[in-house]
Amino acid sequence: MEYKDYYKILGVSKDATQEEIKRAYRRLARKYHPDVNPGDKSAEEKFKEINEAYEVLGDPEKRKKYDALGADWRRWQQAGAPGDFDWSRWTTGTPGGAEFRWTTVEDLEDLFGSGSPFSDFFEQIFGGVGRRAGRRAGPRKGRDLEVPVELTLEEAYHGTRRLIDLGDGRRIEATIPRGVREGAKVRLAGQGAPGVAGGPPGDLYLVVHLRPHPEWRREGDDIHADVPVDIFTAVAGGEVPVRTPGGTVMLRIPPRTQNGRTFRLRGKGMPNMRHPDRYGDFYAHVKLVLPQDLTDEEVSAIRELARRRQGVRVP
Repeated sequence: MEYKDYYKILGVSKDATQEEIKRAYRRLARKYHPDVNPGDKSAEEKFKEINEAYEVLGDPEKRKKYDALGADWRRWQQAGAPGDFDWSRWTTGTPGGAEFRWTTVEDLEDLFGSGSPFSDFFEQIFGGVGRRAGRRAGPRKGRDLEVPVELTLEEAYHGTRRLIDLGDGRRIEATIPRGVREGAKVRLAGQGAPGVAGGPPGDLYLVVHLRPHPEWRREGDDIHADVPVDIFTAVAGGEVPVRTPGGTVMLRIPPRTQNGRTFRLRGKGMPNMRHPDRYGDFYAHVKLVLPQDLTDEEVSAIRELARRRQGVRVP
C-alpha cells in the first residue's frame, strides 16, 4: 500500500499550525474545485487528494496518529526498507468503525457519487468513509453554484439582465440590480445544483466583475473623473460638459481655476445596491488642456500678456 504524504499534498511543513493548514486547504480547494474545472479529471483527482489530506491534518487526533505512522515509516525507509512494512500496527481493522468530523467545503459524495472518494491508504488507516458514523441520511439540499458575470459601469448603474448558461442544459435569465459593486454576489434562490434524495436544489450566485471604464474611477458609490478644461475657461470662467452615468451635466468653472481643482456633483454617482434611491457623488477633477486650434492672433495676444505679466521680452 502506498504511503500518502499529506503535508506535501497541502504544501505545508510538518510543524505547520492548524490555521496554516486550514488556509492552505482553502486555497487549493478553490483552485481545484470541480465547479471551477468542469470536466477536468486531473483537477478532480487533485481535489479528492486535497480533501483527504485535510480530513486527516485538520483533525488533531487523526494528525497525531498520522505523525506517529509517518515517523515509523521514515525509520523503516532509513533502515533500507527491510521486508514489507508492518501496516497491521496502524490499520483500523474494522472498516467504517471510525468517527469522522466532516470538514470539507462540499460533500464529496454529492460531487463524485456514493463510492468512497478516499484512497486505500486512508481507508486502511482511518476506517471506511462509505459507512461512516454520523452520515447524513434522507433528503439533502443541492450544492450552491457560482457563475462570474462581467458588467460595464453603465450596466451597474442602470441594472441589467443576463442570460446565464449553466452548462447542464439549463439557461436562465437573471436580473442584476442597480448599484452592484465589484465582487458582489447576486443570489438566485433554487437555481443551483439539484437536491439529493428529493432534497431542495441549491442556490446560484452571480459573482459580479466590473470592467475598467475609460473615463470614470469608482470608489464605493462615488465616481471620480478627469475633466478637460481649456486655459481660457480656467482663467476667465465658463461652463464645461461633464458626462456622468446619469447623463451629461454642465459644470460651472469659476475664474482663475487651478489645474487639479476638484468639484463635487452631489447625487451624480452610483446608486446604492441596498438603497437604490440613494446615490453617491461625482467628483470632477480639473485637467487643464491647451487648445489645439490656436490662431496666430491668439498666440500673439498670449505672448503679449505674458510679456506684460513677466516684464521680460518673450520671443
